[in-house]
Amino acid sequence: MARQSIQRTMKEARIPGLQIAVVKDGHVVLLEHYGLANVENRIPVTAATLFPINSATKSFTGVALMQLAEAGQVALDAPISRYLDGLPDTWRGIRVRQLLAHTSGLPNIVDRQGLIGGGTEQQAWAAVAALPMDAPTGDTFAYNQTNYALLARLITRQASMPYPQYVAEHQFKVAGMRTSVFGDSYDLVPNAATIYSYSRRRPLVEGDDDRLAHWIDDLPPGLRTGGGIQTTAGQLADWIIALTDGRLITPASVQAMWTPEKLNSGADGRWAAGWPVLGASPEDPQVAAIGGGRAAFIVYPKERLAVIVLTNLVGASPEGFIPDIAALYRSAPVVKE
Repeated sequence: MARQSIQRTMKEARIPGLQIAVVKDGHVVLLEHYGLANVENRIPVTAATLFPINSATKSFTGVALMQLAEAGQVALDAPISRYLDGLPDTWRGIRVRQLLAHTSGLPNIVDRQGLIGGGTEQQAWAAVAALPMDAPTGDTFAYNQTNYALLARLITRQASMPYPQYVAEHQFKVAGMRTSVFGDSYDLVPNAATIYSYSRRRPLVEGDDDRLAHWIDDLPPGLRTGGGIQTTAGQLADWIIALTDGRLITPASVQAMWTPEKLNSGADGRWAAGWPVLGASPEDPQVAAIGGGRAAFIVYPKERLAVIVLTNLVGASPEGFIPDIAALYRSAPVVKE
């Protein structure tokens, strides 16, 4: 049933290549791959094909902060000025957890063209620091990359190592993610899927927004906290198992990480610590990681279920069809496929 659903979705959405994994009760019960990793050279997707997960990387950043909090190296309720120097006065009182949950009110260091100002990362930092706050801290949810770029600097300082090295040592290694790496379209990554889109960022002629073309990700090192991981569905499944069985952080920290951040009004924000919180009821909590319009995984904690889908098509938006796959496994005995 799951295979048929995926293959039908791939055909309807014109997805070149895809990996899927389903975790139930601490075990991988489905692990499949379909289609082409590279269309022009007819290279098939395999279990070893690496897909960029883009903003789903933020879930790893959430785990990293919980690890540092458990080690006493970071207090999530502390102002970021405790750990970072040279901040604008209006930024100093923002709490660490508000960066994680996108409730900081900060202006965005990127726009549709990339880093603001069109220059270097250092120039973009100078430009964003000169901007006014977008909103009072804690008032509203507003997704932006400044939050996670600051977290990269914070983790690097408190862990005494670069963020990618910290995640590799404290998460990849623990979960057995042997080939997972950080990188973007300009890095030479073995077994990496080619990323495609049917809609160019800037169509050049009429009709140029409905043909398969390459999509380029350009991720400066300072922004890879929010979008730099390349991995496989199988390795993500192993990471989720390591997370939920207590090998990365304690069960209490997992629960805290998946609890929505409160706004100043007392209402729940749309994110917890690195994870979007979906619109389910308290009796049916769901947390997700969503990246680049092409990668997603949704966790159903009470049912000990997670569904992971990675694709190489911008606009595939697997978070939209993962619930249909999850429905095949929810509240029912699972038979390995």
